[in-house]
Amino acid sequence: MPEPGPDQVVVRVRAASLNRRDLMLMEGAYPLPMRPGVVPLVDGVGTVVALGGNVTRAAIGDRVTGSYFVHWVDGRQTQALSAQQYGANFDGWLADYIVLEQDSIAHVPAHLTDAEAASLTAAGLVAWSAISKPIPVAPGETVVTVGTGTVALFAVQHAKMLGARVVSITSSRDKAERLRTLGADETVDRTETPDWEQAVLDLTGGDGAEHVVDAVGLPTLPKSLAAAGYNAQVTLIGAFPAPDGQQLADPLGFGYRALRRPAVGSRTDFEAMNRALAEHAVHPVIDRVFPFEQAVEAYRYFAQGDPFGKVVITMS
Repeated sequence: MPEPGPDQVVVRVRAASLNRRDLMLMEGAYPLPMRPGVVPLVDGVGTVVALGGNVTRAAIGDRVTGSYFVHWVDGRQTQALSAQQYGANFDGWLADYIVLEQDSIAHVPAHLTDAEAASLTAAGLVAWSAISKPIPVAPGETVVTVGTGTVALFAVQHAKMLGARVVSITSSRDKAERLRTLGADETVDRTETPDWEQAVLDLTGGDGAEHVVDAVGLPTLPKSLAAAGYNAQVTLIGAFPAPDGQQLADPLGFGYRALRRPAVGSRTDFEAMNRALAEHAVHPVIDRVFPFEQAVEAYRYFAQGDPFGKVVITMS
């Protein structure tokens, strides 16, 4: 068990979860290099067991998690703030204990299990940023979600919390049914309807969607832009590369749309999302839970399987 510094807490880890970002760090494909020997994973939850002398944001016994960026509390993000991340150059959650900086402490909603509470920091928060910023989704607006990874699933849940109509693009009938169970009002199977952007236009009376959350990446971006309405907000979160040889020349064309790629969110954003999850009693989607002794198998399943929801590792 480590000792906390004056502005740190020590947390006994109860669960952690995987994100695509963790695979990218291992592969050297993430913008921030992994520190050799770093403890991985940015998503986790645990109980505070030791406090530094200056800590006022937590008490012994509190169930907490940490923000994605160690010291980004609020306001405009800077490159310096972006360069400090748990599981990259600060030790992360795949351990018995983690040392959290006071700036990053966030309390988790009480109604969530440990596995669910360990699933919020990355996918949950970036989906919240896509739905709530810079202009929040308004009740009755149409939100298109592209993909069925954890970011897209959170986007469906967040959009429904805000009263939106959700159209989800997926790749199988089974996933379409599960998306409808999650709350999607309409689903489009892109294997059966390759021109799914036209299907979105048809579903919106030709107007297009007010918001599109593309959780796949460059391969689907042109269709996401085509599915967006006038002055729509298109948020690109997916990190899958374009197929070999594919070129995207001026993807915005003559459309008046805002294309953005948010960098997860601040601690203040995280706390706002957690309040909304608690108010609406929303539960993250969990695909499978592995014990700590099977962490390697959890990585392999996450990378090579086809999970629908979070892949979680428990420590006890």
